[in-house]
Amino acid sequence: MQHALSLRFVLPAAAAAAALTCAAALPADAAAVPKSAAPKSAAPKSAAPKFAAPKSAAPKFAAPKPYGTSFQTDPHHDFTKHISPRHDGILRGWVTYYRSGVAEYEPIRWVKDKTGHTEGRFEGPPEGDVTAYASRVAKNVVFYSATGCKGTTVTVKHGGLGSKRCSQSELISRMKHAHRPALITVYRGVIVKVQEIYTP
Repeated sequence: MQHALSLRFVLPAAAAAAALTCAAALPADAAAVPKSAAPKSAAPKSAAPKFAAPKSAAPKFAAPKPYGTSFQTDPHHDFTKHISPRHDGILRGWVTYYRSGVAEYEPIRWVKDKTGHTEGRFEGPPEGDVTAYASRVAKNVVFYSATGCKGTTVTVKHGGLGSKRCSQSELISRMKHAHRPALITVYRGVIVKVQEIYTP
């Protein structure tokens, strides 16, 4: 009986000593884990890999100047392969072709008119240039028109950008029939927002 009692007190003491030894072996900063680094039970909705990302899921990308005079580059894009989506961000460009939910688009730049007849015009890359992209258009794409939903009224704010919210069907109709200058937002390879640029 005396031998059994001594084991009861020796074993807990040994376990406590082992725990102290393990704690001493940890790095000094291991005990101070920031809350942001702690694992979460559920990922935020914006992290879900959905192609048709909702408006609130797309981060706020830096927008280019609407009337910028140089083409935007995409240094990490491989144009030697099959046409593919641009990297996430906002491109000053226009859609050159649309079919079955997929839009092909390219960068554009503003060219000032030296004759004085007009303020200027937009132009795409020269013929033969392979700088082009293709992305699916989100089902809940956000579209702001510079000429109203019927194309008859100038609806512009903030430096020539369209301000009239119109439907996806109106956007698709315009993609099919004409090159319209716009700020095109790409997120996760999908076009989630199009805001037209007014051409004076």
